[in-house]
Amino acid sequence: MIEVEQVDFVSVPTRDVTGAVSWYSDVFGFPRSEASEGEVEAPNVTLAFWNPERDGEEFVPNAAGIALRVADVASAVEDVRAAGGVVVGIEDTGVCHMGFVEDPDGNTVILHRRYAARGATSAPEVHPRCGSTDGAHP
Repeated sequence: MIEVEQVDFVSVPTRDVTGAVSWYSDVFGFPRSEASEGEVEAPNVTLAFWNPERDGEEFVPNAAGIALRVADVASAVEDVRAAGGVVVGIEDTGVCHMGFVEDPDGNTVILHRRYAARGATSAPEVHPRCGSTDGAHP
């Protein structure tokens, strides 16, 4: 078995690497990476922006999304809306609040806050993207 130490980066498709770096830096306050012009540093992982069309591949936004834990989902959703992001909706699963938004490239960003332990007594709703009912979100 391979012993994984940590997740180093997550690739985020974009048509405009510079614009994506600016948007994630401006909206979420992620510092620009000192290691690469096309990256920002989230609190526990690097977001590496990649333009697939430059490599001859089709651009397809990430519909599954990246989940970012925030203190107040509703407030964070409004901040994204004010920054020009698309708001898809807000869900309460019975164990967490999630705000589904899209960056300027159409990538899903899930603004997330768990408020109860898994197995909480309230019946959770079915997650709209993955069908999960246990609060676990891929």
